[in-house]
Amino acid sequence: MTEFWNEGDPIADTAAPDGPIETRWERRQFGAKLVNPANRRKLTVIVVGTGLAGGSAAATLAEAGYHVKSYCYQDSPRRAHSIAAQGGINAAKNYRNDGDSIYRLFYDTVKGGDFRARESNVYRLASVSVNIIDQCVAQGVPFAREYGGLLDNRSFGGTQVSRTFYARGQTGQQLLLGAYQAMERQIGLGNIEMNARHEMLELIVVDGKARGIVVRDLVSGEITTEMADAVVLASGGYGNVFFLSTNAKGCNVTASWRAHRQGALFANPCYTQIHPTCIPESGTHQSKLTLMSESLRNDGRVWVPLSQEDKRNPSDIPEEDRDYYLERIYPAFGNLVPRDIASRAAKNVCDEGRGVGPGGLGVYLDFADAIKRLGRKAVAEKYGNLFEMYERITGEDPYKTPMRIYPAVHYTMGGLWVDYDLQSTIPGLFVVGEANFSDHGANRLGASALMQGLGDGYFVLPNTISNYLAAGPFEKVDQDHAAVRQAREAVQERLQKLLSIDGDRTVDSFHRELGHIMWEYCGMERTEEGLLKAIGLIRGLKEEFWQRVKVPGTGEQLNQNLEKAGRVADFFELAELMCIDALHRRESCGGHFRAESQTPDGEALRNDEEFSYVAAWEYYGADGKPTLHKEDLDFEYVHPSTRSYK
Repeated sequence: MTEFWNEGDPIADTAAPDGPIETRWERRQFGAKLVNPANRRKLTVIVVGTGLAGGSAAATLAEAGYHVKSYCYQDSPRRAHSIAAQGGINAAKNYRNDGDSIYRLFYDTVKGGDFRARESNVYRLASVSVNIIDQCVAQGVPFAREYGGLLDNRSFGGTQVSRTFYARGQTGQQLLLGAYQAMERQIGLGNIEMNARHEMLELIVVDGKARGIVVRDLVSGEITTEMADAVVLASGGYGNVFFLSTNAKGCNVTASWRAHRQGALFANPCYTQIHPTCIPESGTHQSKLTLMSESLRNDGRVWVPLSQEDKRNPSDIPEEDRDYYLERIYPAFGNLVPRDIASRAAKNVCDEGRGVGPGGLGVYLDFADAIKRLGRKAVAEKYGNLFEMYERITGEDPYKTPMRIYPAVHYTMGGLWVDYDLQSTIPGLFVVGEANFSDHGANRLGASALMQGLGDGYFVLPNTISNYLAAGPFEKVDQDHAAVRQAREAVQERLQKLLSIDGDRTVDSFHRELGHIMWEYCGMERTEEGLLKAIGLIRGLKEEFWQRVKVPGTGEQLNQNLEKAGRVADFFELAELMCIDALHRRESCGGHFRAESQTPDGEALRNDEEFSYVAAWEYYGADGKPTLHKEDLDFEYVHPSTRSYK
């Protein structure tokens, strides 16, 4: 027990099979109970979120014969944030005959996650990756092809092989359209009941099982309770706790956090990924940041001037006065080091005073060599829409002037704790995609988010949720059940409280201040002193929020201020837990860098003896403290070692 948290009992993943890792998933599939086709028609599953994980899960479950109720807060399922993914999706196809394999993808992912992921989950992800590509090609996803007509591949950070399939810089959009059309087919057949512009505001738990959700119609403001035999959360990550991130402004943690408050453990919240290739912040007017795909590091070279005093235009700086620092420090991987390594390296050269652009918070990503080697046309074929997007935002032509990039919050490796079956600690509540914690450890390799989302939705969840649903159909729960009424009333009271404060500060002003605290003290670098300060600041700001926030309008109408207020209220609680998690983990690993734990040359220094576990947190108790449950990580195949990309 400490000042900030309590120590709880350890937790274990009892669903994961043992034995040879190559056959664990096959044996789990065979061992899981099945639901016969006639009984599937009697079962209802709620899926929250329509991105790659939610869309593919809904389509696949409906195709199998279950009745699916799908919910998203966007005006269309295809507006889910997965559409913004750019660079590609990994699969161990070895089309390039360059030494790739399922085992190598497994190895790269465990190593890339700094040995803080489960081996069983990662191997399963690597093995289903080969099926994902076939599924997407069959759907008509227009992957890039090489001259012979075969699917093309490119490299991404953290690997020395080419295993990333892509559709220019629009891979997420094309994959989402594939899942969306599969969903739409099932909607047309009546197997999916689609509810757009609805936001989940509470999880309904009856007799210890997830049985439904409370949702608000974002147009009319109507609060309704929706029941089912199981609930699937596919609601994405929580990067917007930092205010400025590459996430869409609507991305939030509320669905996951409501489940957490009901008893679902939240794992590794401090593991947030800083993406090294983003357009730098340009001023306080900004509400979000823009990602430039990691795929650009295939052909772009990252550099800064050798001298702090060198303020010349990049075209005027000769080669001998440039520092291609990633190629210098990490010669084996060069510009394709993993994201956490590249991000900290960029921060370090900027901290030295060698950053470029306004405020010195930027480094160059230069395509001059690639254009000279391949020709402008070939570069445009690979990255043209990304270059166009950069020029529209900055007014600079990246064909002539190097891009300026800087790290920004992008992805969250933490999320709700799930077992091998993707079931949370609440029976009947399954969590897929970025909303769970399961596959990436302390750092996600590029192009693995789309792989996990589609892997979970198309192949894993449909094979594991049947083990739970085989006991159904469960006893019908009506709208007058005490637990249902209590959940609905709790939502109504919360919304009314937000509306009644009538203070003098906007929701956005609180969110921006919270984001500044998180970036400053729980961002790329954390210290004990900074985290302690952050916890105090967050608590003070949260108290002020509930006294001074102003939410105009009513709850019986379209009210985006009310939507944002509820989401920011949950961000306050999450932010405190993130800082507590970062405080308790006195080591550096992946996206979590504690300044007190680094090697003499500034690399992350893990402490495997004390921290080789998943930190699964129980919601704050009566004493105001969360409880820590540890799941030990065992490595039989990829033994922890010093992670080197040199």
